Amino acid sequence: MTCPECYSEHFRITPLLNPRDCLENHQQYICGTCGRCICIQADEKRGLRRWNFPFKTAEIARLFLRTADVTAETNCGIYEIISISGRKSYKIFPQQSDFERYLNKHNKLTIQMMPVYQVDHFGEFALAEIRHLTAEEITVYFQERE
Repeated sequence: MTCPECYSEHFRITPLLNPRDCLENHQQYICGTCGRCICIQADEKRGLRRWNFPFKTAEIARLFLRTADVTAETNCGIYEIISISGRKSYKIFPQQSDFERYLNKHNKLTIQMMPVYQVDHFGEFALAEIRHLTAEEITVYFQERE
């Protein structure tokens, strides 16, 4: 079953890269529905978050979509991008106009100008939290991942 808040079927799948370091040192969006943690930490130098970067698949991008929605306070979309060499990647944008500007600025292509995934509307969830996890919460989260 897909979580209506964080759009995932796997409630302990994130973080994907360096999970212990991410859970110990980064702010997490904690899904109020399923408890999945999603890194929402902004980089200190550029202010970018994980969702600002391209993903290899739309499925991976979907794992970070909720943090984009919350940060932008809108229902962001996942768009397919094709490089000049033909390599596909997926990137999250708050609005289609942001996607169009990106394509023009970076000399990228697309097959469709519409998102490959986007929820119908932005929803707020009262039980969601954005904070650092405690050591005990990290231990439990890893036990539940296994």
